[in-house]
Amino acid sequence: MADYDVIVIGAGPGGYVCAIRCAQLGLKTACVEARDTLGGTCLNIGCIPSKALLHASELYHEAHVHFEEMGIVGAAPSVDLPKMVAYKQSTVDQNTKGIEFLFKKNKIDWLKGMGSIPEAGKVQVGGETHNAKNIVIATGSEPSSIPNVEIDEKTVVSSTGALVLEKIPGKLVVIGAGVIGLELGSVYARLGSEVTVVEFLDHITPGIDSDVARNFQRILAKQGLKFVLNSAVQGVKTSRGKAKVTYKSRKDDSETVLDADVVLVATGRKPYTRGLGLDDLGIVRNKGGQVEVDDHWQTAVKGIYAIGDAIKGPMLAHKAEDEGMAVAEVIAGKAGHVNYGIIPGVIYTSPEVATVGKTEEQLKEAGRKYKVGKFPFMGNARAKSHFAGDGYVKILADAETDRILGAHIIGPAAGELIHEVCVAMEFGAAAQDLALTCHAHPTFSEAVREAALACGDGAIHA
Repeated sequence: MADYDVIVIGAGPGGYVCAIRCAQLGLKTACVEARDTLGGTCLNIGCIPSKALLHASELYHEAHVHFEEMGIVGAAPSVDLPKMVAYKQSTVDQNTKGIEFLFKKNKIDWLKGMGSIPEAGKVQVGGETHNAKNIVIATGSEPSSIPNVEIDEKTVVSSTGALVLEKIPGKLVVIGAGVIGLELGSVYARLGSEVTVVEFLDHITPGIDSDVARNFQRILAKQGLKFVLNSAVQGVKTSRGKAKVTYKSRKDDSETVLDADVVLVATGRKPYTRGLGLDDLGIVRNKGGQVEVDDHWQTAVKGIYAIGDAIKGPMLAHKAEDEGMAVAEVIAGKAGHVNYGIIPGVIYTSPEVATVGKTEEQLKEAGRKYKVGKFPFMGNARAKSHFAGDGYVKILADAETDRILGAHIIGPAAGELIHEVCVAMEFGAAAQDLALTCHAHPTFSEAVREAALACGDGAIHA
Protein backbone atom coordinates (compact mmCIF):
# COMPACT_ATOMS: atom_id res chain seq x y z
CA MET A 1 0.00 0.00 0.00
CA ALA A 2 1.24 3.47 -0.91
CA ASP A 3 -0.06 6.90 0.06
CA TYR A 4 -0.61 9.62 -2.54
CA ASP A 5 -1.99 13.13 -2.67
CA VAL A 6 -3.67 12.28 -5.98
CA ILE A 7 -4.40 9.11 -7.91
CA VAL A 8 -5.68 9.62 -11.44
CA ILE A 9 -7.55 6.68 -12.97
CA GLY A 10 -6.90 6.66 -16.72
CA ALA A 11 -3.90 7.88 -18.71
CA GLY A 12 -5.62 9.42 -21.73
CA PRO A 13 -5.22 13.12 -22.59
CA GLY A 14 -7.25 14.21 -19.56
CA GLY A 15 -5.66 11.76 -17.14
CA TYR A 16 -2.00 12.06 -18.06
CA VAL A 17 -2.17 15.87 -18.32
CA CYS A 18 -3.88 16.01 -14.92
CA ALA A 19 -1.21 13.76 -13.40
CA ILE A 20 1.63 15.85 -14.83
CA ARG A 21 0.09 19.11 -13.64
CA CYS A 22 -0.49 17.66 -10.16
CA ALA A 23 3.15 16.64 -9.98
CA GLN A 24 4.27 20.07 -11.16
CA LEU A 25 2.25 21.58 -8.31
CA GLY A 26 4.14 19.48 -5.78
CA LEU A 27 1.55 16.75 -5.22
CA LYS A 28 2.63 13.12 -4.86
CA THR A 29 0.86 11.57 -7.82
CA ALA A 30 0.09 8.18 -9.34
CA CYS A 31 -1.81 7.28 -12.50
CA VAL A 32 -3.68 4.03 -13.09
CA GLU A 33 -3.61 2.60 -16.61
CA ALA A 34 -4.38 -0.93 -17.81
CA ARG A 35 -2.98 -0.58 -21.35
CA ASP A 36 0.60 -1.52 -22.04
CA THR A 37 1.15 2.04 -23.22
CA LEU A 38 0.09 5.44 -21.92
CA GLY A 39 -1.98 8.00 -23.82
CA GLY A 40 -5.42 6.35 -23.77
CA THR A 41 -7.70 6.05 -26.79
CA CYS A 42 -6.45 9.29 -28.32
CA LEU A 43 -2.79 8.39 -28.69
CA ASN A 44 -3.23 4.63 -29.18
CA ILE A 45 -6.32 4.08 -31.31
CA GLY A 46 -7.89 7.48 -31.93
CA CYS A 47 -6.70 11.00 -32.69
CA ILE A 48 -3.05 10.33 -33.45
CA PRO A 49 -3.18 7.16 -35.60
CA SER A 50 -6.11 8.50 -37.61
CA LYS A 51 -4.19 11.71 -38.36
CA ALA A 52 -1.24 9.66 -39.58
CA LEU A 53 -3.48 7.80 -42.04
CA LEU A 54 -5.16 11.03 -43.10
CA HIS A 55 -1.76 12.57 -43.83
CA ALA A 56 -0.57 9.55 -45.80
CA SER A 57 -3.75 9.30 -47.85
CA GLU A 58 -3.70 13.02 -48.62
CA LEU A 59 -0.15 12.80 -49.98
CA TYR A 60 -1.16 9.78 -52.07
CA HIS A 61 -4.07 11.79 -53.45
CA GLU A 62 -1.81 14.76 -54.24
CA ALA A 63 0.60 12.51 -56.12
CA HIS A 64 -2.20 11.20 -58.33
CA VAL A 65 -4.16 14.41 -58.83
CA HIS A 66 -1.82 17.42 -58.70
CA PHE A 67 1.81 16.33 -59.10
CA GLU A 68 1.80 16.27 -62.91
CA GLU A 69 0.08 19.67 -63.01
CA MET A 70 2.90 21.06 -60.86
CA GLY A 71 5.54 19.59 -63.14
CA ILE A 72 6.39 16.63 -60.92
CA VAL A 73 6.40 13.80 -63.42
CA GLY A 74 6.92 10.09 -62.84
CA ALA A 75 5.19 6.80 -62.23
CA ALA A 76 2.14 7.18 -59.99
CA PRO A 77 2.72 5.60 -56.54
CA SER A 78 0.73 2.64 -55.27
CA VAL A 79 -0.40 1.84 -51.75
CA ASP A 80 1.27 -0.73 -49.51
CA LEU A 81 -1.38 -0.76 -46.77
CA PRO A 82 0.56 -2.91 -44.25
CA LYS A 83 3.50 -0.50 -44.56
CA MET A 84 1.17 2.49 -44.18
CA VAL A 85 -0.28 0.90 -41.04
CA ALA A 86 3.28 0.32 -39.75
CA TYR A 87 4.04 4.02 -40.30
CA LYS A 88 0.88 4.84 -38.37
CA GLN A 89 2.02 2.60 -35.52
CA SER A 90 5.48 4.16 -35.41
CA THR A 91 3.81 7.54 -34.91
CA VAL A 92 1.77 6.10 -32.06
CA ASP A 93 4.83 4.52 -30.44
CA GLN A 94 6.81 7.76 -30.47
CA ASN A 95 3.98 9.61 -28.75
CA THR A 96 3.17 7.00 -26.11
CA LYS A 97 6.86 6.61 -25.20
CA GLY A 98 7.01 10.37 -24.87
CA ILE A 99 4.27 10.28 -22.22
CA GLU A 100 6.13 7.53 -20.35
CA PHE A 101 9.23 9.73 -20.34
CA LEU A 102 7.20 12.65 -18.94
CA PHE A 103 5.88 10.42 -16.15
CA LYS A 104 9.43 9.48 -15.15
CA LYS A 105 10.60 13.08 -15.41
CA ASN A 106 7.82 14.28 -13.11
CA LYS A 107 8.16 11.29 -10.71
CA ILE A 108 4.64 10.01 -11.36
CA ASP A 109 4.03 6.37 -10.44
CA TRP A 110 2.34 4.29 -13.14
CA LEU A 111 0.05 1.79 -11.43
CA LYS A 112 -0.46 -0.83 -14.13
CA GLY A 113 -3.85 -2.54 -14.20
CA MET A 114 -7.58 -1.85 -13.92
CA GLY A 115 -8.49 0.53 -11.14
CA SER A 116 -11.51 0.60 -8.85
CA ILE A 117 -12.58 2.71 -5.89
CA PRO A 118 -13.65 0.46 -3.00
CA GLU A 119 -14.26 3.51 -0.79
CA ALA A 120 -13.46 7.19 -0.67
CA GLY A 121 -9.74 7.72 -0.32
CA LYS A 122 -8.73 4.29 -1.66
CA VAL A 123 -7.93 2.95 -5.13
CA GLN A 124 -7.51 -0.74 -5.80
CA VAL A 125 -5.30 -1.92 -8.65
CA GLY A 126 -4.97 -5.66 -8.99
CA GLY A 127 -4.39 -7.04 -5.51
CA GLU A 128 -3.03 -3.79 -4.08
CA THR A 129 -4.90 -0.95 -2.43
CA HIS A 130 -3.47 2.56 -2.35
CA ASN A 131 -4.48 5.52 -0.21
CA ALA A 132 -5.21 8.83 -1.92
CA LYS A 133 -6.37 12.13 -0.50
CA ASN A 134 -7.88 12.87 -3.91
CA ILE A 135 -9.01 10.63 -6.77
CA VAL A 136 -9.63 11.78 -10.35
CA ILE A 137 -11.75 9.64 -12.68
CA ALA A 138 -10.42 10.07 -16.22
CA THR A 139 -11.49 6.79 -17.77
CA GLY A 140 -12.58 8.21 -21.12
CA SER A 141 -15.08 6.63 -23.48
CA GLU A 142 -15.63 3.70 -25.83
CA PRO A 143 -17.41 3.29 -29.18
CA SER A 144 -21.19 2.95 -29.01
CA SER A 145 -23.19 0.87 -31.46
CA ILE A 146 -26.82 0.48 -32.51
CA PRO A 147 -29.27 -2.45 -32.30
CA ASN A 148 -28.70 -5.39 -34.66
CA VAL A 149 -25.16 -4.33 -35.46
CA GLU A 150 -22.44 -6.47 -33.91
CA ILE A 151 -18.88 -5.22 -34.14
CA ASP A 152 -16.33 -7.99 -34.79
CA GLU A 153 -13.44 -5.64 -35.76
CA LYS A 154 -12.95 -7.61 -38.98
CA THR A 155 -15.91 -7.07 -41.31
CA VAL A 156 -17.92 -4.78 -39.01
CA VAL A 157 -15.44 -2.45 -37.35
CA SER A 158 -15.29 0.46 -34.96
CA SER A 159 -12.68 3.18 -35.43
CA THR A 160 -10.22 0.80 -33.74
CA GLY A 161 -10.61 -1.88 -36.41
CA ALA A 162 -10.66 0.68 -39.22
CA LEU A 163 -7.11 1.70 -38.30
CA VAL A 164 -5.68 -1.80 -38.84
CA LEU A 165 -7.45 -3.16 -41.93
CA GLU A 166 -5.32 -5.67 -43.82
CA LYS A 167 -6.49 -4.51 -47.23
CA ILE A 168 -8.33 -1.58 -48.76
CA PRO A 169 -12.05 -2.45 -48.94
CA GLY A 170 -13.67 -2.28 -52.36
CA LYS A 171 -16.90 -1.09 -50.77
CA LEU A 172 -16.97 0.63 -47.39
CA VAL A 173 -20.25 1.54 -45.70
CA VAL A 174 -19.94 4.07 -42.89
CA ILE A 175 -22.77 4.23 -40.36
CA GLY A 176 -22.83 7.77 -38.98
CA ALA A 177 -21.83 11.08 -40.59
CA GLY A 178 -20.00 12.51 -37.61
CA VAL A 179 -16.31 13.36 -37.23
CA ILE A 180 -14.95 9.81 -36.96
CA GLY A 181 -16.98 8.43 -39.86
CA LEU A 182 -16.09 11.26 -42.23
CA GLU A 183 -12.39 11.29 -41.35
CA LEU A 184 -11.87 7.56 -41.78
CA GLY A 185 -14.31 7.41 -44.70
CA SER A 186 -12.27 10.06 -46.52
CA VAL A 187 -9.04 8.11 -45.87
CA TYR A 188 -10.33 5.01 -47.62
CA ALA A 189 -12.07 7.00 -50.36
CA ARG A 190 -8.70 8.52 -51.29
CA LEU A 191 -7.09 5.08 -51.21
CA GLY A 192 -9.68 3.73 -53.67
CA SER A 193 -12.69 2.50 -51.69
CA GLU A 194 -16.24 3.19 -52.80
CA VAL A 195 -17.57 4.88 -49.66
CA THR A 196 -21.25 5.26 -48.73
CA VAL A 197 -22.19 7.12 -45.55
CA VAL A 198 -25.57 6.34 -43.96
CA GLU A 199 -26.82 8.95 -41.49
CA PHE A 200 -29.97 8.95 -39.32
CA LEU A 201 -30.37 12.74 -39.48
CA ASP A 202 -31.07 14.78 -42.61
CA HIS A 203 -27.65 16.45 -42.43
CA ILE A 204 -24.04 15.52 -41.71
CA THR A 205 -21.84 16.59 -38.77
CA PRO A 206 -24.59 17.14 -36.17
CA GLY A 207 -24.11 20.26 -34.08
CA ILE A 208 -22.05 22.40 -36.43
CA ASP A 209 -23.25 25.47 -38.28
CA SER A 210 -25.80 24.28 -40.88
CA ASP A 211 -24.36 26.48 -43.64
CA VAL A 212 -20.96 24.88 -43.05
CA ALA A 213 -22.46 21.39 -42.96
CA ARG A 214 -24.17 21.86 -46.34
CA ASN A 215 -21.03 23.14 -48.01
CA PHE A 216 -18.90 20.48 -46.36
CA GLN A 217 -21.17 17.73 -47.69
CA ARG A 218 -20.98 19.22 -51.19
CA ILE A 219 -17.17 19.20 -51.08
CA LEU A 220 -17.01 15.61 -49.80
CA ALA A 221 -19.47 14.49 -52.47
CA LYS A 222 -17.14 16.00 -55.11
CA GLN A 223 -14.41 13.80 -53.62
CA GLY A 224 -16.53 10.69 -54.24
CA LEU A 225 -18.25 10.05 -50.90
CA LYS A 226 -21.90 9.05 -51.30
CA PHE A 227 -24.43 10.10 -48.67
CA VAL A 228 -27.67 8.43 -47.63
CA LEU A 229 -29.31 10.84 -45.17
CA ASN A 230 -32.46 10.67 -43.08
CA SER A 231 -32.17 6.89 -42.94
CA ALA A 232 -32.08 4.43 -40.06
CA VAL A 233 -29.87 1.34 -40.22
CA GLN A 234 -31.97 -1.72 -39.38
CA GLY A 235 -29.15 -4.20 -39.11
CA VAL A 236 -25.97 -5.66 -40.57
CA LYS A 237 -25.56 -9.29 -41.60
CA THR A 238 -22.16 -10.81 -42.33
CA SER A 239 -21.23 -13.91 -44.31
CA ARG A 240 -17.87 -15.10 -45.65
CA GLY A 241 -16.13 -11.83 -44.97
CA LYS A 242 -18.79 -9.68 -46.61
CA ALA A 243 -21.66 -7.65 -45.17
CA LYS A 244 -25.14 -6.49 -46.07
CA VAL A 245 -26.40 -3.27 -44.50
CA THR A 246 -30.16 -2.74 -44.39
CA TYR A 247 -31.44 0.77 -43.86
CA LYS A 248 -34.93 2.29 -43.84
CA SER A 249 -35.76 5.72 -45.22
CA ARG A 250 -37.33 7.95 -42.58
CA LYS A 251 -39.33 9.68 -45.32
CA ASP A 252 -41.28 6.76 -46.77
CA ASP A 253 -40.21 3.69 -44.73
CA SER A 254 -38.75 2.02 -47.81
CA GLU A 255 -35.90 -0.42 -47.13
CA THR A 256 -32.65 -0.72 -49.07
CA VAL A 257 -29.76 -3.18 -48.77
CA LEU A 258 -26.15 -2.14 -49.37
CA ASP A 259 -23.35 -4.63 -50.06
CA ALA A 260 -20.09 -3.96 -48.27
CA ASP A 261 -16.64 -5.45 -47.81
CA VAL A 262 -16.27 -3.52 -44.56
CA VAL A 263 -18.79 -1.66 -42.40
CA LEU A 264 -17.49 1.12 -40.14
CA VAL A 265 -19.76 1.81 -37.17
CA ALA A 266 -19.21 5.47 -36.27
CA THR A 267 -22.33 6.22 -34.24
CA GLY A 268 -20.60 8.06 -31.43
CA ARG A 269 -19.02 7.17 -28.11
CA LYS A 270 -20.19 6.56 -24.56
CA PRO A 271 -18.47 7.05 -21.18
CA TYR A 272 -16.42 4.12 -19.94
CA THR A 273 -16.90 3.76 -16.18
CA ARG A 274 -17.36 0.01 -15.78
CA GLY A 275 -15.71 -1.64 -12.80
CA LEU A 276 -15.01 1.55 -10.86
CA GLY A 277 -17.66 0.84 -8.22
CA LEU A 278 -19.43 4.17 -8.66
CA ASP A 279 -22.89 2.91 -7.69
CA ASP A 280 -21.67 1.53 -4.36
CA LEU A 281 -19.97 4.85 -3.65
CA GLY A 282 -23.15 6.83 -4.35
CA ILE A 283 -21.63 8.68 -7.31
CA VAL A 284 -24.46 9.83 -9.58
CA ARG A 285 -24.50 9.36 -13.38
CA ASN A 286 -26.99 10.83 -15.82
CA LYS A 287 -29.04 8.93 -18.41
CA GLY A 288 -26.12 9.01 -20.83
CA GLY A 289 -23.83 7.38 -18.27
CA GLN A 290 -21.86 10.56 -17.63
CA VAL A 291 -20.66 11.21 -14.09
CA GLU A 292 -22.35 14.20 -12.47
CA VAL A 293 -19.93 16.79 -11.08
CA ASP A 294 -20.16 20.27 -9.57
CA ASP A 295 -18.52 23.45 -10.86
CA HIS A 296 -15.16 22.22 -9.56
CA TRP A 297 -15.43 18.77 -11.17
CA GLN A 298 -16.09 17.09 -7.82
CA THR A 299 -18.57 14.23 -7.65
CA ALA A 300 -21.14 13.67 -4.90
CA VAL A 301 -18.32 12.10 -2.87
CA LYS A 302 -15.84 14.54 -1.41
CA GLY A 303 -12.33 14.09 -2.75
CA ILE A 304 -13.42 12.20 -5.88
CA TYR A 305 -13.38 14.16 -9.13
CA ALA A 306 -14.19 13.34 -12.76
CA ILE A 307 -13.09 14.87 -16.06
CA GLY A 308 -13.05 14.34 -19.83
CA ASP A 309 -15.33 11.96 -21.68
CA ALA A 310 -16.56 10.56 -18.35
CA ILE A 311 -18.54 13.78 -17.75
CA LYS A 312 -20.84 15.98 -19.83
CA GLY A 313 -19.60 18.12 -22.69
CA PRO A 314 -17.96 17.50 -26.05
CA MET A 315 -15.85 14.34 -26.17
CA LEU A 316 -12.66 16.10 -27.23
CA ALA A 317 -9.11 15.40 -26.10
CA HIS A 318 -8.31 19.09 -25.59
CA LYS A 319 -11.44 19.60 -23.49
CA ALA A 320 -10.26 16.74 -21.26
CA GLU A 321 -6.77 18.26 -21.08
CA ASP A 322 -8.15 21.62 -19.96
CA GLU A 323 -10.25 19.93 -17.30
CA GLY A 324 -7.27 17.86 -16.17
CA MET A 325 -5.17 20.97 -15.60
CA ALA A 326 -8.07 22.79 -13.93
CA VAL A 327 -8.75 19.91 -11.51
CA ALA A 328 -5.08 19.76 -10.59
CA GLU A 329 -5.21 23.46 -9.77
CA VAL A 330 -8.33 22.98 -7.65
CA ILE A 331 -6.80 20.08 -5.71
CA ALA A 332 -3.68 22.19 -5.09
CA GLY A 333 -5.85 24.96 -3.63
CA LYS A 334 -5.73 27.23 -6.65
CA ALA A 335 -8.45 28.52 -8.99
CA GLY A 336 -8.95 26.04 -11.81
CA HIS A 337 -10.97 27.31 -14.75
CA VAL A 338 -12.23 26.09 -18.14
CA ASN A 339 -13.95 28.43 -20.60
CA TYR A 340 -16.46 26.03 -22.15
CA GLY A 341 -17.63 28.71 -24.58
CA ILE A 342 -14.28 28.71 -26.36
CA ILE A 343 -13.47 25.07 -27.02
CA PRO A 344 -12.67 24.58 -30.72
CA GLY A 345 -13.73 21.54 -32.70
CA VAL A 346 -11.87 20.27 -35.76
CA ILE A 347 -12.65 17.70 -38.44
CA TYR A 348 -9.36 16.62 -40.03
CA THR A 349 -10.62 15.86 -43.51
CA SER A 350 -9.28 17.62 -46.60
CA PRO A 351 -10.27 20.40 -46.48
CA GLU A 352 -10.40 20.65 -42.71
CA VAL A 353 -13.39 22.03 -40.85
CA ALA A 354 -12.93 24.02 -37.65
CA THR A 355 -15.43 25.77 -35.45
CA VAL A 356 -15.57 27.69 -32.18
CA GLY A 357 -18.27 29.56 -30.30
CA LYS A 358 -21.84 30.04 -31.45
CA THR A 359 -23.47 28.89 -34.67
CA GLU A 360 -26.00 31.00 -36.56
CA GLU A 361 -28.77 28.64 -35.40
CA GLN A 362 -27.84 29.16 -31.76
CA LEU A 363 -27.75 32.94 -32.13
CA LYS A 364 -31.14 32.99 -33.87
CA GLU A 365 -32.64 30.76 -31.18
CA ALA A 366 -31.29 33.09 -28.48
CA GLY A 367 -32.72 36.12 -30.31
CA ARG A 368 -29.32 37.76 -30.48
CA LYS A 369 -28.65 40.26 -33.25
CA TYR A 370 -25.50 39.42 -35.15
CA LYS A 371 -23.65 40.07 -38.37
CA VAL A 372 -21.76 37.70 -40.63
CA GLY A 373 -18.36 38.23 -42.22
CA LYS A 374 -17.49 35.67 -44.86
CA PHE A 375 -14.47 35.22 -47.13
CA PRO A 376 -13.84 32.41 -49.67
CA PHE A 377 -10.46 30.72 -49.96
CA MET A 378 -10.73 31.23 -53.73
CA GLY A 379 -9.81 34.84 -52.91
CA ASN A 380 -6.69 33.76 -50.99
CA ALA A 381 -3.52 33.63 -53.10
CA ARG A 382 -1.77 30.99 -50.96
CA ALA A 383 -4.79 28.68 -51.03
CA LYS A 384 -5.05 28.86 -54.82
CA SER A 385 -1.36 28.00 -55.19
CA HIS A 386 -2.03 24.86 -53.11
CA PHE A 387 -5.12 23.77 -55.10
CA ALA A 388 -7.04 24.49 -51.88
CA GLY A 389 -9.59 27.09 -52.93
CA ASP A 390 -12.64 25.19 -51.65
CA GLY A 391 -14.29 26.58 -48.53
CA TYR A 392 -14.34 29.84 -46.61
CA VAL A 393 -13.94 31.61 -43.27
CA LYS A 394 -17.13 32.75 -41.55
CA ILE A 395 -17.07 35.03 -38.52
CA LEU A 396 -20.14 35.87 -36.44
CA ALA A 397 -20.05 39.10 -34.45
CA ASP A 398 -22.50 40.98 -32.25
CA ALA A 399 -24.43 43.46 -34.37
CA GLU A 400 -23.97 46.30 -31.88
CA THR A 401 -20.66 45.71 -30.08
CA ASP A 402 -18.82 43.86 -32.90
CA ARG A 403 -17.61 41.33 -30.31
CA ILE A 404 -16.75 37.98 -31.93
CA LEU A 405 -19.32 35.33 -31.02
CA GLY A 406 -18.17 32.43 -33.17
CA ALA A 407 -16.16 31.37 -36.18
CA HIS A 408 -16.49 28.53 -38.68
CA ILE A 409 -13.84 27.60 -41.24
CA ILE A 410 -13.75 25.12 -44.12
CA GLY A 411 -10.42 25.15 -45.86
CA PRO A 412 -6.68 24.51 -45.72
CA ALA A 413 -5.20 24.38 -42.20
CA ALA A 414 -8.57 25.29 -40.68
CA GLY A 415 -7.59 23.44 -37.50
CA GLU A 416 -4.64 25.80 -37.08
CA LEU A 417 -6.38 29.00 -38.22
CA ILE A 418 -9.23 28.67 -35.73
CA HIS A 419 -6.93 29.36 -32.79
CA GLU A 420 -6.36 32.96 -33.83
CA VAL A 421 -10.09 33.45 -33.30
CA CYS A 422 -10.02 31.46 -30.04
CA VAL A 423 -7.41 33.80 -28.58
CA ALA A 424 -9.34 36.82 -29.81
CA MET A 425 -12.55 35.53 -28.19
CA GLU A 426 -10.72 34.73 -24.93
CA PHE A 427 -9.79 38.41 -24.68
CA GLY A 428 -13.24 39.64 -25.75
CA ALA A 429 -11.98 41.02 -29.05
CA ALA A 430 -14.13 42.63 -31.70
CA ALA A 431 -14.05 41.59 -35.35
CA GLN A 432 -12.41 44.97 -36.03
CA ASP A 433 -9.49 43.98 -33.77
CA LEU A 434 -8.76 41.06 -36.09
CA ALA A 435 -9.35 43.21 -39.15
CA LEU A 436 -6.81 45.82 -37.99
CA THR A 437 -4.12 43.25 -37.17
CA CYS A 438 -1.43 42.86 -39.83
CA HIS A 439 -1.27 39.35 -41.30
CA ALA A 440 1.72 38.10 -43.28
CA HIS A 441 1.27 37.70 -47.04
CA PRO A 442 0.83 35.21 -48.55
CA THR A 443 -0.70 33.06 -45.82
CA PHE A 444 -3.92 31.14 -45.33
CA SER A 445 -4.49 33.29 -42.24
CA GLU A 446 -5.24 36.32 -44.41
CA ALA A 447 -8.63 34.72 -45.06
CA VAL A 448 -9.42 35.14 -41.36
CA ARG A 449 -8.55 38.82 -41.53
CA GLU A 450 -10.66 39.25 -44.67
CA ALA A 451 -13.66 37.61 -42.97
CA ALA A 452 -13.20 40.03 -40.07
CA LEU A 453 -13.07 42.92 -42.55
CA ALA A 454 -16.29 41.59 -44.06
CA CYS A 455 -17.97 42.15 -40.69
CA GLY A 456 -17.31 45.85 -41.26
CA ASP A 457 -16.99 47.81 -44.49
CA GLY A 458 -16.13 44.74 -46.54
CA ALA A 459 -13.32 42.38 -47.49
CA ILE A 460 -10.60 43.66 -49.81
CA HIS A 461 -10.08 40.63 -52.05
CA ALA A 462 -13.68 39.58 -52.64
